[in-house]
Amino acid sequence: MKKITRHLLPVILFVFAGFSSVAQDPDLLKLLDTDEKPKKTRIKYAFKSPRVINSHSMEFLNPGTMDFRILHRFGQLNQGYKNFFGLDQASMRMGFDFGISHNLMVGFGRSTFKKELDGFIKYAPVRQSTGPWSSPVTFALVAGITMDGMDWADPDRKNFFTSRLAYYFQGIIGRKFSESFSLQVSPTMIHRNLVPLETDPNNIYAIGVGGRLKLSRRIAFTWDYSRVIIGMPDSGYYHPLSVGFDIETGGHVFQLHFSNSTGMNERAFITETTTQWGKGEVRFGFNLSRVFQVKKKKHKAE
Repeated sequence: MKKITRHLLPVILFVFAGFSSVAQDPDLLKLLDTDEKPKKTRIKYAFKSPRVINSHSMEFLNPGTMDFRILHRFGQLNQGYKNFFGLDQASMRMGFDFGISHNLMVGFGRSTFKKELDGFIKYAPVRQSTGPWSSPVTFALVAGITMDGMDWADPDRKNFFTSRLAYYFQGIIGRKFSESFSLQVSPTMIHRNLVPLETDPNNIYAIGVGGRLKLSRRIAFTWDYSRVIIGMPDSGYYHPLSVGFDIETGGHVFQLHFSNSTGMNERAFITETTTQWGKGEVRFGFNLSRVFQVKKKKHKAE
């Protein structure tokens, strides 16, 4: 009996030591927990920026971050060597966007085109996700305002400050189909308080389409197109189309693109694009995005 006890004692001690280590190691306990429920996970990086090229994308900034964005567009390529294929001319927008939460952001900017100030708020009640209560798409809403900073065309008449203002309201429905391909559709309504002619409508309705095709680890092909479906003047205005390449360089997203629009906010590029691709009236440009952490990240207690 003493021999049996002497042989069993090390075995018993070893078993108890094993159970003790499992009880003390939370990671091993997780492996034993077969009732753990799957978690809901948001799909990120459908686009590498909150903008496709001109238009808003379905993507959001991380909370506590600021995106300093410079949009630069030169003159028309068909102007030839005398204007250095448009490089002698330039139009730009400088903007600051802020991530408030994972589905809320705000921003403002100033453009040289019509010296416009603009601001917006973007909110996504539904974001593409996997797991319980998941969604196959992202649905976002954008509301924005612009203010024309040019001198009055007729300063002698009675002019109102509200005549400088325009508003836009947009829905974004998008999906990241794979790591290489994302697509979105953006119905948009623009209201202008003051229009050039009495026959011009104050409200304009358009449909936008934007996409991203990843070509390599750091390069992607992007495009956006807006088509006015109600309110387009009879002549002189065209639908804006932009195509480009996103290049990721560390904390920067550098974008080279071609577009037939001069303006770089929704009111400007949807309602005032006066050149067309078919005649070579295309402008080369670039967008530069740099994201900064302006608020310390919250770390969960271990």
